[in-house]
Amino acid sequence: MTAETPAINVNLVPLPHLTDYLPDLKPHTSPLQHNHFYHPSHGFYLSPSDVIIRHTIYDLSGYSPSLLLPQPTTHYGVREIFGIKAGYRGFYSVDPVRLDVKMVHNWHKRGGTVLETSRGGFDLEKIVNAIEDHGYNQVYIIGGDGTLRGAVKIFNEIQRRKLYVGVAAIPKTVDNDVGIIDRSFGFQTAVEKAQQAISAAHVEAESAPNGIGLVKLMGRSTGHIALYATLSSRDVDCCLIPENEFYLNGKGGLFEFLDEQLKQNGHAVVVVAEGAGQDLIPRTDAEKQERDESGNPVFLDVGVWLKSELKRWWARDHEGELFTVKYIDPTYMIRAVTANATDNLYCTLLAHSAIHGVMAGYTGFVAGPINGNYAYIPMDEIAETKNQVDTKDHKWAWVRSITTQPDFERS
Repeated sequence: MTAETPAINVNLVPLPHLTDYLPDLKPHTSPLQHNHFYHPSHGFYLSPSDVIIRHTIYDLSGYSPSLLLPQPTTHYGVREIFGIKAGYRGFYSVDPVRLDVKMVHNWHKRGGTVLETSRGGFDLEKIVNAIEDHGYNQVYIIGGDGTLRGAVKIFNEIQRRKLYVGVAAIPKTVDNDVGIIDRSFGFQTAVEKAQQAISAAHVEAESAPNGIGLVKLMGRSTGHIALYATLSSRDVDCCLIPENEFYLNGKGGLFEFLDEQLKQNGHAVVVVAEGAGQDLIPRTDAEKQERDESGNPVFLDVGVWLKSELKRWWARDHEGELFTVKYIDPTYMIRAVTANATDNLYCTLLAHSAIHGVMAGYTGFVAGPINGNYAYIPMDEIAETKNQVDTKDHKWAWVRSITTQPDFERS
């Protein structure tokens, strides 16, 4: 290490294990120990001496090749697997669904969730009581940031009761707002489908005098889908995300920029994330206080509002001139489609990783990649971290260079 090399502070994070609070638990020999497909010498696992550096100056992450998910019923001798319907409330309000290989064999080819989902319904006491009463000894929780915060509470309560139950979480949210890991399952499919909506908006905008194609994409508090769809599409003239405030009127505002685009090209395409511009939309006192069943603020429809504002602006400043806004909201088309090949492979490896971790006695962790290395991360760390677009980094600079949009900083 030279005098110019900065020191690196390494903080080793221990992973929770069932023996931390069940010290008398007896280990069993893994049935995979002598299976040549899963032998540790083949590099399927990180060894105890391996270290993953989370904070990096340069992003060198890549996508690891996926591995096949072993069938739990054959490789580990698991006799019964149950699915919980309707989210957290399903633990205590409906009967569990017994799953087998025949039942789930084509689930990966379907969009949405066969087990169904719902917001709210998180009752910690009832959930853990149901886990204990049914005799579950492994719980796999799949979802985004809100789901993961609930998973931490479940894990802590299981520890407090000293239950012989391993808990693992798999990050699944198209918004890609789960922190620490490289990306969450479903994100790449969402970006791919978002491009189709942008392409349609571009065609519609080009097909009308002074045409604007307006696309609203998912992204409550983070604009990753809008950002990556903009970068990969190259048809977008302005990308609006929650992390970068914007304004409509005046010098350096959205309307001035679009005016120039229409004069030069005759059309423009605007992409807006659903959480962008929420502070600009007029709200009643009741709307300001409104919350959904999970306790999140209810967002107003920024796409419908922006379409109305665009029409109002044109009528005010360009009386008598032709103008068209084509508004596309592909939200549920993006959410409901079958995962693409990349996400399918990624999901397989996440499941593979989670099962092996729980079977080894680890608990309270999230399975996910960090800089391309698949790892187990303590659940509470993931739940406390948000993955927001950094408008100071190179990706947002790329967006600015491709779209030539303003920075929306008032002088």
